[in-house]
Amino acid sequence: MIIKVCGMREAQNIRAVEALGIDCMGFIFWPPSGRHVGEKPSYLPRSCQRAGVFVDAALQDILAAMKDFRLDVLQLHGHETPETLGALRESAAALNPDIRLVKSVAVKEAGDLAQASAYEEVCDAFLFDAKGPLPGGNGHQFDWNVLRQYKGRLPFLLSGGIGPGDESRIRAFDVPKCIGIDLNSRFETAPGFKDVQALKTFIENVRP
Repeated sequence: MIIKVCGMREAQNIRAVEALGIDCMGFIFWPPSGRHVGEKPSYLPRSCQRAGVFVDAALQDILAAMKDFRLDVLQLHGHETPETLGALRESAAALNPDIRLVKSVAVKEAGDLAQASAYEEVCDAFLFDAKGPLPGGNGHQFDWNVLRQYKGRLPFLLSGGIGPGDESRIRAFDVPKCIGIDLNSRFETAPGFKDVQALKTFIENVRP
């Protein structure tokens, strides 16, 4: 199971979370977010992948962040069209041939899954998140059972309000194509600062 921790920005906290053996760490490049990484931290993770989270950002801004943070994953949380993602993939691949694109899809009911199909040719995975007032990090959950109706060919990460106490539900979640989970707001002591002990306990309880 892939474990991604998103919304990081403080060097000491980044080091401590990285040491938990996570697979991917996310940095939010959307200025209105309380977790916006306004300045490049003095330390960036080395043992896990780095993901950049963008919301309807300009192509040049995404590429600049990709180079500055040496991103492995570009996660798109806005209203980006398939054509936009196609152009982004082409430009980003010139900088990093192994770059992976993840499109976030807001879900409340099974019918919301249909919007993912338009992106299957231009991204590598989806992130199914709960609908909320913000593009992400709302701390809300949705009924995960609707994902049993997902028929797409791409894998996905489960997101949206996952936190302490959800360990048994995660272990029991055996929906095909689910390759991991995205953790954020419910593990915070303040926006952008994660409770390392809470994460450690959670990870130990969800991984074999």
